[in-house]
Amino acid sequence: MKQVKIHDKNFQLFISYEKICATVEKMAESMNNDLAGKNPLFICILNGSFMFAAELFKRISLVETEISFVKLASYNGDKTSGEVKQLIGLNEKIEGRTVVVLEDIVDSGLTIDNIHAQIHQLNPKEVLIATLLLKPDALKKKVQLDYIGMEIPNDFIVGYGLDYDGHGRNLIDIYSVINE
Repeated sequence: MKQVKIHDKNFQLFISYEKICATVEKMAESMNNDLAGKNPLFICILNGSFMFAAELFKRISLVETEISFVKLASYNGDKTSGEVKQLIGLNEKIEGRTVVVLEDIVDSGLTIDNIHAQIHQLNPKEVLIATLLLKPDALKKKVQLDYIGMEIPNDFIVGYGLDYDGHGRNLIDIYSVINE
């Protein structure tokens, strides 16, 4: 599809599924090299990162690795609320472990800053941050990102796990809003 309508907004194709997969493949190659022998724990931030995490984890060739999930929320409609709410927490012990946080998009940096601080309190060996998408122009917090798939402009996007008020996550491509 070249365009989609969700609620009151029209979106146009921005990043194809093929380009997403090629980007995720490159990220996985780097991680497979960097994390060999470290028994990493991947932590997927729900809801938006589920597609990215699934695509990436299929390409992680490390035998000794785990994945877990935390649910955080910081958006209301198409705007960030400025607050990060933890809805479902972490059950795994991470003390002394290499932790890789998987995020779909870093825009303001508030969510990543929050989860990084929470994880650091649990005494991991190291915390690495991987994001499929980065909006450098939207950053409000300085955050250390170890794996970045693509930098994009500060446009509102949906698809591939990203939503507009809960809708559009199921789209395999990523769409950007059409400003009319």
